[in-house]
Amino acid sequence: MATERKPNIVLIFTDNQQASTLGCYGNSEIHTPNLDKLASQGMTFENAFCPNAFCSPCRASVLTGLLPSQHGVHSWIDDRNMADWPENWHALDGLRTLPGTLQAAGYATALCGKYHLGAPDRPMSGFDYWCTMADGHVRSFYHNRITENGRSYDHHGHTVDFFTEKGIGFIEEQAQAGTPFFLYLPYPAPYGHWPATKEDETCRHSDRYADCPMQSIPREGLSKPAIDAFLMRHKYSGGGLDYSMTLRAPNDLATLRNYYAQVSMVDDGVGQIIQALDRLGLSDDTILIFTADHGLSLGHNGFWGHGAATWPSNLHRAAHSVPLLMHYPSAIAPAKRSRAMVSNMDLFATLLDFTSQPHDQTGMEVASRSLKPLVTGGRAGRDEDVVFSEQEETRVLRTPKWAYFQRFKGKGAEGFEDALFDLETDPGEKSNLAQDPAHAGTLAMLDERLTAFFATHSRPEADLWRGGIPLQHTERADLWRQAWGPEWSPTYRYETG
Repeated sequence: MATERKPNIVLIFTDNQQASTLGCYGNSEIHTPNLDKLASQGMTFENAFCPNAFCSPCRASVLTGLLPSQHGVHSWIDDRNMADWPENWHALDGLRTLPGTLQAAGYATALCGKYHLGAPDRPMSGFDYWCTMADGHVRSFYHNRITENGRSYDHHGHTVDFFTEKGIGFIEEQAQAGTPFFLYLPYPAPYGHWPATKEDETCRHSDRYADCPMQSIPREGLSKPAIDAFLMRHKYSGGGLDYSMTLRAPNDLATLRNYYAQVSMVDDGVGQIIQALDRLGLSDDTILIFTADHGLSLGHNGFWGHGAATWPSNLHRAAHSVPLLMHYPSAIAPAKRSRAMVSNMDLFATLLDFTSQPHDQTGMEVASRSLKPLVTGGRAGRDEDVVFSEQEETRVLRTPKWAYFQRFKGKGAEGFEDALFDLETDPGEKSNLAQDPAHAGTLAMLDERLTAFFATHSRPEADLWRGGIPLQHTERADLWRQAWGPEWSPTYRYETG
């Protein structure tokens, strides 16, 4: 009897992009013809979110199916401290990962793009081919140090074009060998932060947006939480990073237009990947997924950036939502749209489900939920339509009607307030109902659900709310030292056994 062919997998990530920045999500100013066509040929998730609004934690969650309070990566990995890292340190060592599981199942595996989960000069376990940037922070779209299978060199072209070319080369090699493959293609764009989005160099889409009015981006004044976050981060950063752009970028047309130009660069790259799969006769046998690590507020709710761009942190929709498109002609009908509440973290269980591989983790309840029943025509395989996320001192529960922000209440968090938003009447999440007596019952019910979820989906050594410590870095060190004592400090690995 013939062996059933394993589907190939191409997982494309962008860096800092909310869903509403694509044409297929209703944006009339953006130019994304390839992604819009991809959406018309597969499944579009209208309510996809991230487990955290920082890049390193989200990547860790997608690759392990775990929340930050389980895998321990709560903030961006600070590459400025690379010289102090243990040799060949990788944050996900010891955990089941998506590439490691697929590699063990006979897949050829590749990373082409931004890693930001540990030492870039040596491959993370599970990857056969390794091509990444020497620094997880995107300081330029055009000038980067590259490490490719142990060889380092400088590249001065656009990184989206570069990593697209490397990804296509990997696909072509596996097509010739007849090997099932997993290509992880995390583009270091559109990013949205200075200095990258302030570069003088232009891309081939810059002229397209030169006169764009950018009416798809709200013009709002800065919020007090954004200013408080700037003051707090400036005080405790030691001057290593300039956070002033978070206050200067909102309403800055040059930055907004460059950001949109980078989105279109990504669209070009996706189109080239699709063309390569079609040319090689692999499209029908390949699960092609497009998503982002996390969202990015471009001024929405009065701030620029991710969840920690306010104090206390937030997971408003702009920083929390991500695009999620899935294309697999062998199993997914075209032009499907789903309003189910899903997380990009669900891709871990989904892809391993499609490949008949285990998606458990030793000693932990995996938070990832397989979307296979949903995308192939059935139900989502879940009891409730809800997603959960966390951003250090803020935990979030979302349903189609409610967004509830639960804040840490320990020492150092005096003045923190919970937040409750009715998404049916207040989709912009402007009116906090948490103190309204009319919603006390709803607040109590959501609080109980959120607390119970994290009681199950956390482990003590990584749970900041129980005195746990993060891997490598935290944005809120002063808060956690006030709560748990002056000796509290990030670590590089958890003790086992």
